[in-house]
Amino acid sequence: MRERLLTSANRRWWTLAAVSLGLFMIMLDNTVVNVALPSIQRDLGARLSELEWIVSGYALTFAAFLLTGGKLADLLGRRRIFVIGLAVFGGASLACALAPGAGFLIGARVVQGVGAALMNPATLSIITATFPARQRGTAIGIWVGVSATALAIGPLVGGLLTEHAGWSSIFYVNVPIAAVAIAASFLLIDESRDTSREQRLDLPGLVSSGLGLFALTYALIEANDHGWTSGRIVGAFAVAAVSLAAFIALELRQRLPMLDLSLFRSGTFAGANTVLLLVTLAMFGIFFFVSLYMQNILGYSAVQAGAAFLPLTLLVVLVAPIAGRLSDRLGSRALMTIGMTLVTVQLLYFSRLGVHESFWALVPGMLLGGVGMPLVMTPASAAALSGVPVDKAGVGSAVLNTSRQVGGSIGIALMGAIMAHEIGGSRAPESFVHGLSVALIVAAAIAAAGALVALTTIRSHADQVGEPRLGRARRLRRLVEEGESPATPAVVAGVVLAALIPIMVTVFAAASIAAHLAS
Repeated sequence: MRERLLTSANRRWWTLAAVSLGLFMIMLDNTVVNVALPSIQRDLGARLSELEWIVSGYALTFAAFLLTGGKLADLLGRRRIFVIGLAVFGGASLACALAPGAGFLIGARVVQGVGAALMNPATLSIITATFPARQRGTAIGIWVGVSATALAIGPLVGGLLTEHAGWSSIFYVNVPIAAVAIAASFLLIDESRDTSREQRLDLPGLVSSGLGLFALTYALIEANDHGWTSGRIVGAFAVAAVSLAAFIALELRQRLPMLDLSLFRSGTFAGANTVLLLVTLAMFGIFFFVSLYMQNILGYSAVQAGAAFLPLTLLVVLVAPIAGRLSDRLGSRALMTIGMTLVTVQLLYFSRLGVHESFWALVPGMLLGGVGMPLVMTPASAAALSGVPVDKAGVGSAVLNTSRQVGGSIGIALMGAIMAHEIGGSRAPESFVHGLSVALIVAAAIAAAGALVALTTIRSHADQVGEPRLGRARRLRRLVEEGESPATPAVVAGVVLAALIPIMVTVFAAASIAAHLAS
């Protein structure tokens, strides 16, 4: 039976299913906590700034260690680092669930981010090393679809578990999923690494980049409490500027740098990373602050707030693989430009929402984001990696994901800083909505800049695989002659279901058992 399921023709798709399982878990933790924050605040007595750190601390360490994770994957083996990351993430999730106070929870979330940083670049580099160029866009489309879906349904999953099993269940559920993913990794993933030249870790680069990102995030989150002109905040901004400048200088002079800046000689690679940073910077705060808007202003329950994101979720699932296929055929520039434009319109639409809105007033914005996000993220990933050698896939994918996570962690802090400044000390719903509106308008301007970057920097990679465009029959015949299986819709659907079903069964089983016990 195993030999029939794991043939040479379909093994790569099972590999994709295995990495998607781990990817879904770590990306879910980016947003699953958002709707549980009020419950965490009540149980642990957390301050508002501590709530921001619970979310940003994870995203921050995720971003800071991604480049190191990519280097370790290339150096020690991609499957090995993926499995180690799974183990660290699962253990930290258990610590989060058992946290006795806000400080302990923040610390455990930081460790979670380290585990995620080891796993995430390994997933994309495993895909790059496993799939041939003509199938890579489809595989990356599924990878982005799984990632974006996890981000999108995080509020719904968090709401279900929080209401029926308590906030700690959102962390407990990761433990069995991590165990299953570790077993699947040994069974389905072949080991690969960079054997091209000498390798070593770049500790000065890790310290300088991590310090710079932490100082910048700290300054944005704590500025409202301490004052933008206070010595502490000004000093934090200065440390961030000096550290990040030192990081660039170090990487230019290192013989074996953590970040190979030569990758940025490609305008497409640089442009794609810039677009990903801008889209996550503009959008990441949506899940945090719109969830708060729905619960605190519109009076939604945690489950209702999460369910309101379902229109966005369903479109992301449908559009991401299609965007991957289109990027293979048409290139990425047009898709990314259209996607960033839709995101801009979405943010402007949300900025006009008031204190008294129905669910149907939210739907148009959700639909715009559900199409716009995958039209940006899938083609941007394909474009960025189209010029990266396979033996540097770990570092290339780490740079890609660092751009996404840096944008996300700074985006939450930036939107929070704008809202705190606009709201002041007022607790009136109108003040919250006004602050949210201003923050969303700023985010829309950032997204518009991303559309301009995509239009001017991205070059077509549709024909970079070194073969002419062929008709469908000729492509299928070539695949058969080479002993390969084409990515049929049934195979793609099977990969997605194989990745998502174990997670959703575990999540909803936990919620159902808790609801039964509560009744």
